[in-house]
Amino acid sequence: MKPYGFARADWRGLILVAAAHGLVLFALLSLEPVAHAVGLGQPLTVTLIAPPAPEPQVERPKPIPPRPHAEPQTRRVPPPVLSAAETAPAPEAVAPPPEPVPLPAVLPAPVPQTAVAAAAPPSPAAPRAEPVTPPVFDADYLHNPAPAYPGLSRRMGEQGRVLLRVYVNADGSAGQIEVRASSGSERLDRAARETVGRWRFVPARQGDRPLAAWVLVPISFSLRS
Repeated sequence: MKPYGFARADWRGLILVAAAHGLVLFALLSLEPVAHAVGLGQPLTVTLIAPPAPEPQVERPKPIPPRPHAEPQTRRVPPPVLSAAETAPAPEAVAPPPEPVPLPAVLPAPVPQTAVAAAAPPSPAAPRAEPVTPPVFDADYLHNPAPAYPGLSRRMGEQGRVLLRVYVNADGSAGQIEVRASSGSERLDRAARETVGRWRFVPARQGDRPLAAWVLVPISFSLRS
C-alpha cells in the first residue's frame, strides 16, 4: 500500500511545482519591460514587397544602313579617228556674189470710175414679153350652136350646169375636153361634150402668133328656156 501512496504523492508534488513555475513565468511575462523584451503582446505583421513593374519597352527605329557609294565609272573615250577628209586642208571661202538691188515697181495710175463706166458698153435691154390672150369661144361670128337638150332628160326633169375644160389648138379646133364640174346628169354632161367638140374657137395669141391653150367653157341646161 505504501508504494502506491508514495507514487501518488510524488505526482502531486510535481504538478504543484509545475504550476508554481507557470505562475511565476506568467507574472514575469505580464510585466511591460519583459513583454517588450520578449516581444509578446504585439502582433506580428508581414509586408509583402511587390517586385518593381517592368519599364515599357519602346521600339527604337532601326538604323538605316548607309547606302553604298557607287564608284563613278570612267567612260573610256576612244581615240579620234583621223580620216583623209579631215587631214586635207579646208578650201578657201569664196565670197557669194552680191545680191541684185530690186528696182522700184512702177504701179499703173488708178483709172477713175467715170472713165471705166464710159468705156463699158451698155448692156442690151431684155426684150419685153408680150401678154398672152386666152382663147375665145363665145364670139358671135363663130356661130357655135347651143347643145340640144336630151329628150329623156327633159321628161325626167334633169337640169344643171356643166363646166368643161377644153384644150384649144393653135388652129382654133377643140382638142382634149374634160368635165371640170358635172351637172349631176351623165346625159347632160355627154351632150355638152359632144356639142363643144364641134365648136370653133379663136386660139390664144401672144402678139401676132397663135398659141394652144386651155379654156373653161360653161354649159347650162334649164327647163325654163
